[in-house]
Amino acid sequence: MHTQHSPAHAETPSPTRIRISWPAAHVTATLDDTPTTQALAKALPLSSTAHTWGEEVYFDTGVAVSRETAARQVVEPGTVAFWTDGDALALPYGPTPISRGDECRLASPCNVLGILDGDPRLLATVRNGDPIRVELVHE
Repeated sequence: MHTQHSPAHAETPSPTRIRISWPAAHVTATLDDTPTTQALAKALPLSSTAHTWGEEVYFDTGVAVSRETAARQVVEPGTVAFWTDGDALALPYGPTPISRGDECRLASPCNVLGILDGDPRLLATVRNGDPIRVELVHE
């Protein structure tokens, strides 16, 4: 059974927070409680190699999950998305090569995990080939 959870439901456990680091900077993100988030959290910490595609950073996670019913191809800048076709986290901060106008259009529908905390434009400092690390943030 699929139900929509409104933000008013606060009895869920504290949200999953992650830190994504690369040589020039780091960002944190708050993730929703989804099957993909749970699978990713179990795989952390992980190290990978960053790739850039227009104004998107993506990298392999080694985590394989199914596409969720709420998967979307066009998302807001700063969305933390999981690209099921590539077992990768996709972090768009602006237009990609297939965007129409200023939208963030992903390569294919992705599972939406959450949102970056702060300015997603910080991702512009990621260079193709940079080492990237993802870890859980423990409050």
